[in-house]
Amino acid sequence: MQNEDDQIREAFTPKTWNEIKTFDSWQIFKVMAEFVEGFEKMAKIGPCVSIFGSARARQGSEDYKLAEEIAYLLTKKGFGIITGGGPGIMEAANKGAHFSGGKSVGLNIELPMEQYPNPFIDSDKMLHFEYFFVRKVMFMKYSQGYIVLPGGFGTLDEFFEALTLIQTHKMIKFPMVLVDRDYWGGLVDWIHQRMLAEGKINGDDVNLFRVVDTPEEAVNVIDEFYRKYSLKPNF
Repeated sequence: MQNEDDQIREAFTPKTWNEIKTFDSWQIFKVMAEFVEGFEKMAKIGPCVSIFGSARARQGSEDYKLAEEIAYLLTKKGFGIITGGGPGIMEAANKGAHFSGGKSVGLNIELPMEQYPNPFIDSDKMLHFEYFFVRKVMFMKYSQGYIVLPGGFGTLDEFFEALTLIQTHKMIKFPMVLVDRDYWGGLVDWIHQRMLAEGKINGDDVNLFRVVDTPEEAVNVIDEFYRKYSLKPNF
């Protein structure tokens, strides 16, 4: 019986280079299909805020309740809610949008664990993706703001990608909010004490996001931003 290392080695060993090139060429059509479906569905939805956080947050936990309340309040302001479509924080945010009567969007990704569509996504606003990079384009292109609750690598990936695109002017500025000072405080301190202090980023870069504690504070950041700036496509 093969051990895990042998299975990984076999999976990444090319049979022939022609096979690899043929597979890569046909893969383009799968990528295109995901983009086309995503663009067609998402373009009809209207202004939305994406809410990110751990898929492992349990129902009834403080993080879960925070996400649910934030989504509820945002939809009352007229925003739809976009999540990764799975459990935990994603489910909580879709739930808040669902019970407020707002738009509830889920961008689900095929994963070997943890990821299954939650039941609070609008049936006509559920999308399934195989490719992370296609899914992330949908978040970037169709979000008017990011609310980031405590999470893991995936949450950090989505936050820092948006931060980088705004910093480099590849995407227009939109509000980004980290919720829970206690959770994010160490990261924010490191950004200031190492990245900023050592000249790895500019002083203005640390103002590209805000850190808050309550649902009301998070929603106010979004609300205040769009009192000054009109809603527009991100790209």
